[in-house]
Amino acid sequence: MEKETANATVLKEEDRVGVVQIADDVVAMIAALAATEVEGVSCMAGNITNELISRVGVKKLARSVRVAVADRRVKVDLAMTMEYGYSIPATCHQVQAKVKAAIENMTGLNCSDVNIRIAGVKVR
Repeated sequence: MEKETANATVLKEEDRVGVVQIADDVVAMIAALAATEVEGVSCMAGNITNELISRVGVKKLARSVRVAVADRRVKVDLAMTMEYGYSIPATCHQVQAKVKAAIENMTGLNCSDVNIRIAGVKVR
């Protein structure tokens, strides 16, 4: 049985075992971390990096990652800064594949859309 609460998705609910819920913020963090692991991605818009995410938590993530979960389908909108010299289409394709795989492997939800907005280019 699956249902959605305010900002979380119930994955499994059984009488004897309990309930598994995933907060939307957790799905957003998974997406941001996967995106920043791709070569050519400087950071998430707003200078959110892996180190910063671990220190400040998910509150600042809302500026660069938006997640919508409905009927076990996830739509992700990312805003990120690219490194100068990398192919934007090729890098974005890698980000989309990595984010989709990370969300589906870690949550069991289907990632239907990964939309990317390039917010800037970082010159070394």
